[in-house]
Amino acid sequence: MVCAEPGRMEYIDLPEPKRKAGHAIVRIKKICICGTDLHAFKGTQPFFNYPRILGHELSGELVEFDDAPGFQKGDSVTFLPYLNCGNCMACRAGKTNCCSSLRVCGVHVDGGMADYYSIPSRLLMQARGLDLTELAMVEPLSIGAHGIRRANVQAGEFVLVIGAGPIGLGVMEFARIRGAQVIAMDTNAFRLEFCKTGLGLTHRIQVGTEDVMERVLEITHGDMPEVVIDASGNRQAINQGFQYISQGGRYVLVGLQKEDIVLSHSDFHRKEATLMSSRNATREDFDLVMQAIREKKVNPLSYITNRIPFSEAAKGFPDWLKSQGRIIKVVVEKE
Repeated sequence: MVCAEPGRMEYIDLPEPKRKAGHAIVRIKKICICGTDLHAFKGTQPFFNYPRILGHELSGELVEFDDAPGFQKGDSVTFLPYLNCGNCMACRAGKTNCCSSLRVCGVHVDGGMADYYSIPSRLLMQARGLDLTELAMVEPLSIGAHGIRRANVQAGEFVLVIGAGPIGLGVMEFARIRGAQVIAMDTNAFRLEFCKTGLGLTHRIQVGTEDVMERVLEITHGDMPEVVIDASGNRQAINQGFQYISQGGRYVLVGLQKEDIVLSHSDFHRKEATLMSSRNATREDFDLVMQAIREKKVNPLSYITNRIPFSEAAKGFPDWLKSQGRIIKVVVEKE
């Protein structure tokens, strides 16, 4: 299933991939729809070319492999969809998520909305008790876990998360697990309600219906949050986020947009604040997420609001885009 151009998904026939040295072939079973996929369909995804087979939140059955000790044919697997070079400064430092020539499946190269998918064996992850839907949810949750690790969130700190989409929810989950006091902020009442019922969060702020600064001051007893994390990717929200950082606080940009951000240097300097980005995730984050699922600290199945067969998924994109505000996660299921 290929995104031929903005607004057009279509099915095409491709030959099955042949096994290459150091690679594995996975029969894809579950595909979670990501905001990246919807942005690509809409034509607003930064750094994107068409046509492109989408899909990087994936799980399936291992059918062939080379150089994958410990794996067996038929294993349920997921994998890191980040193709790193292994040689650049970032890779040598273990920061494979920000490799200087990184290619993300479904973004820079064709992804896994297909029957079979070839991936370097070194990127495979064993299920170890997780089902296929849980496995497909590991990647988006890992992005949230990585953002929290970047922020070095401590127990008791206030963490304001801007954006309550699936990535933002993952950020909130792992901030909560670390013992932080999480504040969810969004314009969307449906998603904020999920923050309450699905994540058990007490502090929620709906932008546009209440005075945000007043509420943030009230919740933090006038101190402001030690950590602010943007998971919206919205330029206006990112720019406004600077004003919510506490003295000595940290601001982490998980969401992505391609325009310049604007801040008051004097205000940022006065606070001695820290600004950092958080890109993708590492194997360490995948391991952490999978362990959290096994220990029932996170329930990824609660995120699933829509399920659809692969044969009908191409026509679902326009509806998902229009009703995005009432969807948490869509799972495309292969027969």
